[in-house]
Amino acid sequence: MSSPRTQKPAMPGVQSLLLLFMLSIPSSQAWSIDYPSPIANLPSLWTNNEATIPYNTTYTDGSTIRAILVRQKPAGFGPSFGCGFICTTPCNVFLFAVFFMSIGDPSNPAFNATATPRVVWTANRYRPVKENASVQFTKDGNLILREFDGSLVWSTNSTGSPIVGMNLAETGNLILFDVMGKTVWESFAHPTDTLLVGQSLWQGKRLSSTSSVANSTQGQFYLTVLDNGLYAFIDADPPQFYYQKTFNITDAIVQSKTNISSDQVKNSTAHISFLQGSFSAFLRFNSTDINLFDISLPLPSSAQFMSLEDDGHLRVYGWDGISWEALADVLHVYPDECAYPTVCGEYGICSQGQCSCPSGNIGDDLFHQLDDRQPNLGCSLETPLSCDLIQYHKLMALPNVTYFNFAYNWTTDEGSCKEACLKTCSCKAVFFRHQNVSNGSCFLVPKVFSLMNYQSEVVGYNLSAYVKVQMLPPPSSKKINATAYHIGVPVLVAVVCLLILMIRRTIVKRMEEDDPFKGVAGMPTRFSYKQLREATNNFSKKLGQGGFGPVYEGKLGNVKIAVKCLRDMGHGKEEFMAEVITIGSIHHINLVRLIGYCSDKFHRLLVYEHMSNGSLDKWIFRKNQSGSLSWATRYKIILEIAKGLAYLHEECRQKIAHLDIKPGNILLDDNFNAKISDFGLAKLIDRDQSHVMTKIRGTRGYLAPEWLSSTITEKADIYSFGVVVLEIVSGRKNLENNQPEGSTNLINTLQEKIKTGQVLDIVDNQDEDIQLHGSDMTEVIKLAVWCLQRDCGKRPAMSQVVKVLEGNMETESTSSYDATARDDIFDASSPLSPVPVSAR
Repeated sequence: MSSPRTQKPAMPGVQSLLLLFMLSIPSSQAWSIDYPSPIANLPSLWTNNEATIPYNTTYTDGSTIRAILVRQKPAGFGPSFGCGFICTTPCNVFLFAVFFMSIGDPSNPAFNATATPRVVWTANRYRPVKENASVQFTKDGNLILREFDGSLVWSTNSTGSPIVGMNLAETGNLILFDVMGKTVWESFAHPTDTLLVGQSLWQGKRLSSTSSVANSTQGQFYLTVLDNGLYAFIDADPPQFYYQKTFNITDAIVQSKTNISSDQVKNSTAHISFLQGSFSAFLRFNSTDINLFDISLPLPSSAQFMSLEDDGHLRVYGWDGISWEALADVLHVYPDECAYPTVCGEYGICSQGQCSCPSGNIGDDLFHQLDDRQPNLGCSLETPLSCDLIQYHKLMALPNVTYFNFAYNWTTDEGSCKEACLKTCSCKAVFFRHQNVSNGSCFLVPKVFSLMNYQSEVVGYNLSAYVKVQMLPPPSSKKINATAYHIGVPVLVAVVCLLILMIRRTIVKRMEEDDPFKGVAGMPTRFSYKQLREATNNFSKKLGQGGFGPVYEGKLGNVKIAVKCLRDMGHGKEEFMAEVITIGSIHHINLVRLIGYCSDKFHRLLVYEHMSNGSLDKWIFRKNQSGSLSWATRYKIILEIAKGLAYLHEECRQKIAHLDIKPGNILLDDNFNAKISDFGLAKLIDRDQSHVMTKIRGTRGYLAPEWLSSTITEKADIYSFGVVVLEIVSGRKNLENNQPEGSTNLINTLQEKIKTGQVLDIVDNQDEDIQLHGSDMTEVIKLAVWCLQRDCGKRPAMSQVVKVLEGNMETESTSSYDATARDDIFDASSPLSPVPVSAR
């Protein structure tokens, strides 16, 4: 195997296309005399240590680079590009990255290693590696990063033409090329937090900020191109956008004098490009770019880059000869700095650049600043919100306060808007934008970022803002008059019994009437059967068959809906009641939203949001593997199911046990975001109850062992989740009769594979994408085994499952299944790492 510093291009033809730089470096620097080339050829292997990569430099700030490829710019034309390992102080973990670097110039003493290197692309921002990790350019043309123990961290997963070499271009683009010099893979197509001149951000891709200047892991801001414009989001649940610049595609096509039909526009792709002197949007039609808009930038310097930073700003930097200087802020967020989501931290109110905490008439000292000397860090509630004390939640009015994001949910009156927030534990604040005397637009905020002051005469609208606070129960008096006590208690008991009797009679009467929810506050919209028959074109397009009836596609105005019809009224009325009451009162990004219902003497129908990609089982159990989901998408779906269940189990006033978790009840939207549906079998469990007694309900193959006793808790859902996880990973059903003898039960098969240390043998689809993520798949299977413990007390809570999937906690060692589920058999020593989500 050839040394990196003596490698030559594979063919003379390639050599004529790409220039090799062999440079002499001043001896005062910790560089080898033979400088690394900007090109490497097959096969090559680099190990991250000083002995095998002699091109090392430590900068004055403590950061270290170990360069494999270098593309040097002529002296005086700015920093050079390098590719290799880089770390920041205390320098115990490394990124494999492309970076700007200064390598010294005898004629310019300022241009030396005092200028800190600047990372512009990262392969492993989610999973930094340690000393002695390796990068290998393999014979099959993949660039692979492995940890020091040999575990796979990242790969280009290159496919197509045979690859013969790797080049670090003058633009900073890391390229894998074939024998004809054609690009097969490039770092420009996979941006992290930075765009270089000539680089584009394509529709469906993200530019994601880092967590901080010192922490290169993914932060909470991202910039993305959608089909109707450029958007900047802060990653919440759900994401909240703070910047948008929409495309006027019709005008752009007219001005370009290009003949494009509406169908061709749908098949075209938008992208944003960082060019010399502009930030421009284009619509790519065939091989033609139609300009959509331009944002002017300062005149180019010797070197430039654009970075989405940890405060949500998209800044352009230029090289001034000594250091990087901020030249422009690309996102012009209205009205000023206060409109950025984190300018004053959570709950902080921004006014002309100054930060303060909410205050009102409900009580004093409900909020305090996290740090009195740094108001921009935000505020915190003196008494944290508790779902167990939801009856003591209050809304505190915030006069002349607005928010950066208003994705209004529905039109209603202000009282109903406030009541909806008080009944929804996940709601932390509510905004009501007045449209007329009685109605307006209501927006519930599940997570409160920075707020800002405004003047209604300036912004042109009238807004009411309220933030939720936790009030404490009134203290009980210890000086109760004995006579009043003995008289009052029997009277109180009698009154309570009378009220219970009256309420019970009212509920029974309502159940016997056409609409069992008539007059119940907070319920979804009620539709007539005629409205839904028209909306579904007389129930002409069937989407699928649910447990209690078919589901049809419909349309209310321009909004697509899914209408579930409960055919068996004798068997389905209880399920209908349960579903409307349960899902109608909760709101979460990973739960299918119930829009409304229909209830009359002959019909029971439920109206849901439409999920364009249908149920999960259609994607993971398909025979044609060419259309199967990527591992990144599967991982995202598993995490989103876990988040939905964690909300049901732990964040609602009463624990909600779904009791029918299976792939058929997991629906996917057009971006393959997963949402839990079908709450017909759900049970509400009071938080002071250890369990509930109920008849067996659910689906064969997903039932937890405790169903045999009919005594269940929410842990029954966790067992079902474990089964679903195995099915997602393996691509086969838990119970499948067409499997070879002895393999019809997936869990039993897994037990046998655990004994032999061949856990990944349960995976049906052995394509390259799956093989490259074997270690992550093993960790997910290990998590599933934890969820599948026969003793429900040994199963994790869903919040623990979420932490494991997000890489914040390790899976506990389990001992069920013949004491074979041990850490050493799984051969996985580290917690799960979040997988970067890509398109299917």
